[in-house]
Order: sequence, then C-alpha cells, then structure tokens
Amino acid sequence: QLQLVESGGGLVQPGGSLRLSCAVSGDMLDYNAIGWFRQAPGKEREWVSCIVSVDGSTHYADSVKGRFTISRDNAKKVVYLQMNTLKPGDTAVYYCAATNYYHLDFTEYKHWGQGTQVTVSS
Repeated sequence: QLQLVESGGGLVQPGGSLRLSCAVSGDMLDYNAIGWFRQAPGKEREWVSCIVSVDGSTHYADSVKGRFTISRDNAKKVVYLQMNTLKPGDTAVYYCAATNYYHLDFTEYKHWGQGTQVTVSS
C-alpha cells in the first residue's frame, strides 16, 4: 500500500521560502496524481496543488499560483512543493496525498501523510 511522508516544514519570515518534500513508498506513477493540501487552525483542509502522473501537468489553487511550484523526482520517488514569497496566510499543516481518480476531484485523494507544519511569522 502506498505511504506518503511529508517533511521540510518550519518557521519562516514573510517573504521567505521553504521546500516541502513528500516521500512516496510504492510506485507513485501507479496513481493518477499526487497532491498537496493544507489545513490552517480552525479552517477546513484546502487543496493547494497537484501533479498528474501521466503527463507531469501541474495545477495550482489561485491563492498560491505564481508563488508555489510542484515537481517530482521519479527516481527518488519524491514530490516537492517549492514555496516562495510566503505570507502569514500560508501558515498551516501541509499534507500530501494520492488519487487514482480525476486529479481535481479532491474528495478522492487517499493515503494521507502525517503532515508538516509551516509557520510564516515575523
């Protein structure tokens, strides 16, 4: 069964950068897409970005478009989320997950990791 483990979170000042990693055990190309989500305190979990296995296409929520970049290293079986120009509103626990279904059907993502905390504060 697929397992995902996130890492790379931390405390960063506004305007700073972080790179999150999602290490995948198992063959991530067996899944249609790997996605990143986040959940801030008191808020519902929201989709951030995803990368589609078959063609490598990437998709972003409007709130992060132009600031975040998702990528993957198939050999290392890692999906990255490069986050630049971070804002206090990006503070959340970030999770990665996988889906066998349509990559923008967020209800079908499974195999959630434990999450990694990102805090943007001065």
